[in-house]
Amino acid sequence: MAETRGTGSTKGRHGEWRRAGGRGPNHRLSRERLLAAALGLVDREGLSALSMRRLGSELGVEAMALYRYAASKDALLDGLVEALYLELEERLEAEPGPGAADAAAWRAKLHRIARTTYDICVAHPEAVPLLATRMLAVPLARRPLAVLRDHERVLALLRQAGLDEARASAVFRAFTAWLLGYVSVELQPMVDNPDEQEPAFRLGLHRMPSQELPRLRETAAALAERGGPEGLAAGLDALLDRFLAEE
Repeated sequence: MAETRGTGSTKGRHGEWRRAGGRGPNHRLSRERLLAAALGLVDREGLSALSMRRLGSELGVEAMALYRYAASKDALLDGLVEALYLELEERLEAEPGPGAADAAAWRAKLHRIARTTYDICVAHPEAVPLLATRMLAVPLARRPLAVLRDHERVLALLRQAGLDEARASAVFRAFTAWLLGYVSVELQPMVDNPDEQEPAFRLGLHRMPSQELPRLRETAAALAERGGPEGLAAGLDALLDRFLAEE
């Protein structure tokens, strides 16, 4: 599976903080610029490269100057999650969606949220693990506001569909699990040796015991292919159909 890395730059109403560059006296340090630089660094070199010292170097300031905008490394990681969800908001606002008068608009909007989230994750694969690890570490009420607005957006659509509180919460959990789980599987590393041309050696199948793992070895090449947004949409429809059938 070929790796896809983001560029660290995104247009939109938060465009200023999407650009990590711009050192000098005319470019003041801000939370927006800090998060832009952090996301750009992670896009290029991965989460392991992120540190206050390295980030300060990227911005041309001392590391201590960053603590005004991110009090700790955990706060910085939460900020990266916030950046991803702010990008989601930007894209949803920029692209016209189905009209509210359409009776099935809620379902189309859920698909749009899922597809846009997928696209953002593919653009920023190195930051995607934070969508799981930080959610496991941070209580609901302490998550970034952009994350909570996304939760609110999905729940509002489910209530618009006529689901009561209990059923809406069940679908919300299933929707979130499917979306983030699907993205995680899409982005998991599969290639063992990218310099190999032979598919079996490229995937490192010779490292798997053939007697113990015959089905996995047989299916590995297919698993290495991404399901793409089509697979995401098909699974979401199946999930929604299952819950709606219970009404």
